Amino acid sequence: MSARVTSPVLVGRGAELEELREALARAPGAVLVGGEAGLGKSRLIREFATAVRGGEAPVQVLVGGCLELGSDGLPFAPFTTVLRGLVRDIGIDGVAALLPRGDTGGLARLLPEFGEPETDTASGEERARLFELVLILLERLAERGPVVLVIEDAHWADRSTRDLLAFLVRNADSAPLLIVVTYRADELHRAHPLRPLLAGLGRLDRVRRLELARLSRADVARMVTGLRGVEPPAALVERIHARSEGNPLFVEFLLESGAEGELPESLRDLLLAGVQRLPEETQDVLRDASGGGTRIEHALLAAVSGLDDARLTRLLRPAVAAGVLVVDGDGYAFRHALIREAVHDDLLPGEHTRLHTRYAQALEQDPGLVPVRRLWAELSHHWKWAHDPTWALVSSWRAAGEAHRALAYAEQLAMLSRVLELWDRVPDAAARIGAGHTEVLEQAATAADLAGEFERGIKLATAALRAIGTGEGTAPRRAALLELRGRIGHQMARPGFVEDLQEAIGCLPPEPPTELRARTLAALAKYVRLTTDIPMAREAATESLRIARRIGSPEAEVAAQITLFCVDIDYERDEARLAEVEATAERARHQESLLRVAMIKSHFLEGAGRYEEAAEVARLGLERARELGVARSQGAFLSSNRAEPLVSLGRFDEADAVLRQALEQDPAVTTRTSLVVLAGEVALARGDLDAARGRLAEAHESMGLKMQWLKTQDYFATLRLDAAVRMAEGRPDAVLEAVRGVLDHPGLPDDARYAWPVMVIGAAACAELGDAATIDGVPAFPLIEARVAGMGVTGPAQEAHRLTFEAESARVRGAHDLGTWDAAAAAWAGLKRPHPEAEALMRAGEAALARGDHAGAARRLDRAAGLARDIGARPLAGRIEAVARRVRRRDDSAPLGLTPREFEVLRLVAEGHSNRDIAAALVISAKTASVHVSNILAKLEVASRGEAAATAHRLALFGPG
Repeated sequence: MSARVTSPVLVGRGAELEELREALARAPGAVLVGGEAGLGKSRLIREFATAVRGGEAPVQVLVGGCLELGSDGLPFAPFTTVLRGLVRDIGIDGVAALLPRGDTGGLARLLPEFGEPETDTASGEERARLFELVLILLERLAERGPVVLVIEDAHWADRSTRDLLAFLVRNADSAPLLIVVTYRADELHRAHPLRPLLAGLGRLDRVRRLELARLSRADVARMVTGLRGVEPPAALVERIHARSEGNPLFVEFLLESGAEGELPESLRDLLLAGVQRLPEETQDVLRDASGGGTRIEHALLAAVSGLDDARLTRLLRPAVAAGVLVVDGDGYAFRHALIREAVHDDLLPGEHTRLHTRYAQALEQDPGLVPVRRLWAELSHHWKWAHDPTWALVSSWRAAGEAHRALAYAEQLAMLSRVLELWDRVPDAAARIGAGHTEVLEQAATAADLAGEFERGIKLATAALRAIGTGEGTAPRRAALLELRGRIGHQMARPGFVEDLQEAIGCLPPEPPTELRARTLAALAKYVRLTTDIPMAREAATESLRIARRIGSPEAEVAAQITLFCVDIDYERDEARLAEVEATAERARHQESLLRVAMIKSHFLEGAGRYEEAAEVARLGLERARELGVARSQGAFLSSNRAEPLVSLGRFDEADAVLRQALEQDPAVTTRTSLVVLAGEVALARGDLDAARGRLAEAHESMGLKMQWLKTQDYFATLRLDAAVRMAEGRPDAVLEAVRGVLDHPGLPDDARYAWPVMVIGAAACAELGDAATIDGVPAFPLIEARVAGMGVTGPAQEAHRLTFEAESARVRGAHDLGTWDAAAAAWAGLKRPHPEAEALMRAGEAALARGDHAGAARRLDRAAGLARDIGARPLAGRIEAVARRVRRRDDSAPLGLTPREFEVLRLVAEGHSNRDIAAALVISAKTASVHVSNILAKLEVASRGEAAATAHRLALFGPG
């Protein structure tokens, strides 16, 4: 058997690690670290020990563990281990030097290497003297440097160890000694001897208790990534998190054996150890309980086990006391789902079938034993495992209906999938449920779409289309399935989705008008509008709207209105049109229509520069999506619409939380691109360039799947992040490669909104490169200017970008346009966009400095620095500080004939920086930095960088500021 793989990174324990560091800084003191088996107490201690041993002021870490020999096992076992390690480190003489009179005999009771005890007398006085000697030894060792004493697995500690531990914690108060005690909280039954010790120590001021929690889903994802070396599929993370319930040890075991496989034997033994110590009758009841799931009602367990209340309570009490079960309202829950799974898997085949039959029969005799909405799902589960396909199929069908009414689409899909799985085993299945196989396929495909299970939805829709065929009278059902598959195909970025929609329309004659034709035309228009074929989109949406109004369908009307609105958005004049769409949706009272209105309204408000309103509309829409059970589909889109204005407002922490949660849902590729681009921009603004590069790679991968059609807000946004990352890397020449994509694709919907930011970055790159700014050997800036000339400006956000572009254009021509930079800063300030406002103020500060206006430059830079600091934009703050240092010089003219930029480069040369360092600091290319250095050497008439630095120091050109 191969050794279990251990995670290379410690996940989800940053706060606990910091708490241990803080406790060490405050030593003397103690930390009591508790948690159930497998949560990583020992790993946490190892990481802590490694960190403090390798710090600037090395710390001595002494570790001893208790042995699993019962509460009266080997006395003082962990302290014997600690002393043996200390002797190995500093020798017996080294230990003697720390003790009074150098006498080690008093410690011989703990370690034979110290010789014979001074006396064979066993008395309270001798015991007290032993305790004092251990304390003296540890405190004198700590006087040389901080000491951490770790006692692991204190739940197995013998009485003597507990007494000595309590003595040390209570009396160590004169040296930097930190005592760390770990224990398994799930082992501490009510009568466990460690309980009173922990309670007593916990009341001391110097003692802190630290309870380790299970890992979140995000932490499990990071752990699985570390173990596998690549980012895992979201479905794998979901399965492992569900089965492990966030226990790191279980995550490792499950990943080794396969997330869906049987439990490894070693893990099964660990899980069953606590169960096997219980009385046999209690184990029998636990076997019965294991068939009911992780949680089971008391009344249901009584009915299944055939025990009366009093006897059932008496038999369960040991399981509760041992922590195998916990009381949960009017029932019980296994402490961990894997314990239930291990007990259940331990049943023999015949026992397994009989147990589930008893459950199903009990529920049929008394449905009130479980909440009404759980009844059919429970019966489906138990009849399936009782190997009764007929009643399992009937129960699953009824459970699917209950799930649909509860808007629980994922659960509905699971139940319908079970019906399909059992279909061939029930000869009269259609008669039993009142629906045919094809109808079940159709319902399952719709449920998959609503649940965001798009891959499954395409397969189910395709199977239903095959089953329906093309015979007479099939056109409406066939059109509905084609429309469904087309919509899902768009979500998956699958080729052929437009053809599906066009075929669906062809199945439906114009007369008489139908809601299905209106809906299909609206879907075609919705997706075609993302291409340059806007006339086709407008024509389809217009026909859809005409049909909807003719047949009086508010749902179809709002779908058509939304698409027409999105074809041509004017961020200054379209608020009235949006209000009309919203009013139609309110009249329709159709939840999906209201969600789509939330999507386009938040999108419109963001584009119009009304960021607070956009974030709030998206937040409310996201709440509605969760209530409706569509968090993975429409909810993911709304998450993007909520995060985007939060990023614009510089509220990076909030945006990051929204994006993380959305990405954990494994959204469709069409939505994922927007999410990862925004996550990359947050990382870049904070200074995490590696994370930004990773998100950019994800975005490019997604766009690679979608290049057969270009969605402006995804394609241009990916290029925007690409250009920004290359600029941050000090590669303005590479920026122009990203800009080329926007230059080559004019005329896409909403072009100006998404093209302006990329054009601004392109102009900034041209300003840095000067004459070297070319694309395929052609000067780049005229190409950018020509592209901009064909772009409109609608709304204050685009006007702010236009002003920024105009100011950058002046830099390209070698000028500092203070007025335009001030106008750009004011425009961004009016929009409450702190990051671009700070950038514009920084450039305005440079322009003021070039004019000799030190006071004006300082005022602008102070404001810029405050904005960057408040939002945590570290790279921008560093660039602002670099300009501010120039302002703090006494005069504004660079000496020795140097330009201000050359003077700044000389300062960095004098500090010993390489061209690459200079490029990174000033956000220029290494080649540009090299040109500046060559100019400096010529102007100073020196031959080397060292001579230039020496000249700068000799002339005292740079003060401490």
